[in-house]
Amino acid sequence: MIAYLDASVVLRLVLGEPGQLAQWTTVERAVASALTEVESLRTLDRMGRRGALSVDDVAERRGAVFRLLEACEVVDVSRAVLRRAAEPFPTPLGTLDAIHLATALAWRDATGDALVVATHDRELATAASAMGLTVVGA
Repeated sequence: MIAYLDASVVLRLVLGEPGQLAQWTTVERAVASALTEVESLRTLDRMGRRGALSVDDVAERRGAVFRLLEACEVVDVSRAVLRRAAEPFPTPLGTLDAIHLATALAWRDATGDALVVATHDRELATAASAMGLTVVGA
């Protein structure tokens, strides 16, 4: 399976949280937005500053994010993706989720490959499904 990973999937994996993506072992190829790196690292920084993670834990988890994303095809957030994210979607969607969905759609359209959206975010899952994409994890 080729899967588009959002930050919710990456963070559950690197934090070892319950409810990790059940289909993770079937992902043969992973695609992520550069936004996923930013969101993941910002979340870890906030967790460290709020005392939810020690300094050592933050450093270890940051390394895990970088290693996981090194195994992914990371797609830059281009002007075209931002334009698409600004257009209406069939369901309500926040800005960051719209950028994720626009990135997944642009990657699928550019490659012609079937793409599954892996997310634990219900709004993103609903919008991706409404756009005809298969969704796992939500």
